Amino acid sequence: MAMSGDDYRQQLTALLPPGPAWQPEANAFPEALLAGFAAGLASAHRRADDLVNEADPLTVHELVPDWERVMNLPDPCLGPSPALEDRKRAIRQRFAELGGQTPERYEQIAVSQGYANARVIERRAPRFGRARFGRSNFGTWAAQHMWTLYTGARLTGGRRFGGSYWGERFGANPAQALECLIRRAAPAHTIETILYEEAP
Repeated sequence: MAMSGDDYRQQLTALLPPGPAWQPEANAFPEALLAGFAAGLASAHRRADDLVNEADPLTVHELVPDWERVMNLPDPCLGPSPALEDRKRAIRQRFAELGGQTPERYEQIAVSQGYANARVIERRAPRFGRARFGRSNFGTWAAQHMWTLYTGARLTGGRRFGGSYWGERFGANPAQALECLIRRAAPAHTIETILYEEAP
């Protein structure tokens, strides 16, 4: 916790040598000089505390552009001018993500975009010994590597008359970032589908 200017002034005053020359009743200049030094030290202390916060992606604010430069951000999936909070979220995700090509990974991407009930269902071509009567979720021989991301309820958003502010673009899809992230991360040999509904 940063010390205040008054805290520093008291410390500096306590370090003065004894004698009448340093008494504020006899000479006001040392007290005024120490007050100036104290303000500068308190400001430096506050900025040092800020630097500790800026070094952590969970609390970064001022150094967002530097974090983005190091992490190859901003993400093109977030559009040409993402909001500051979206940029901070992207930094935290890039810092902590592990990657992978499992259904859990794509569910995690969807959850990070606000779809808490996301679920991936993989489709498989019917094969002898694996196909079972009454089982669904099969693909076809022409497209054997298919999977579907069910997001759950669509996010509220999108621009509409009476629910937007001046300058916003109408028809914006609040899920554009999700679709971009999923399609970029999907394995090249798979065919992915995103459905904005609950999984069956």
